[in-house]
Amino acid sequence: MRQHFRMFAAYNQWANSRIYDAATDLDEQEFSRDVGAFFGSMMGTLNHLLVTDRIWMKRFTGEGDAPAALDAILHRALPGLKAARDAEDKRIVDWVGGLGERELAGRFTYMTVTDMRTVSQRLAPALAHLFNHQAHHRGQAHMVLTVLGRPSVQLDLMHFQRTEEGRAYA
Repeated sequence: MRQHFRMFAAYNQWANSRIYDAATDLDEQEFSRDVGAFFGSMMGTLNHLLVTDRIWMKRFTGEGDAPAALDAILHRALPGLKAARDAEDKRIVDWVGGLGERELAGRFTYMTVTDMRTVSQRLAPALAHLFNHQAHHRGQAHMVLTVLGRPSVQLDLMHFQRTEEGRAYA
């Protein structure tokens, strides 16, 4: 189980980097244009992913900032957002890398953001959700790029496993 989640943390970091690299070609107007994605624009989508990762990491670790709204805009410009994303991805990779089987099988308790309920659950399924949620919204970021006429970005897990970074997980 440890290796599985380490792979997803590394994949998550790699895939986020690819989406951000593709987004650097967008001008400010394109970056903030509402194209009908769930969070409207590339700016809204990438901010949402950072927001939710911070919320989950606060739940998992008890440390860090946890925004109070799922649609919070933490950074309006891509350079600041990218720096924050890079730092959060490193934090996730480092934290997951330190988890043992005992921690992954354990439980944790947290308060939900949307309806303020207390939830207790096993860590492994919640961690799987974190990575699945990233993939879901990265797909929407990919759609934003497509709508704006940008080239497709290869984000497949198998493609990652065939890269130098991903070979250790194949």
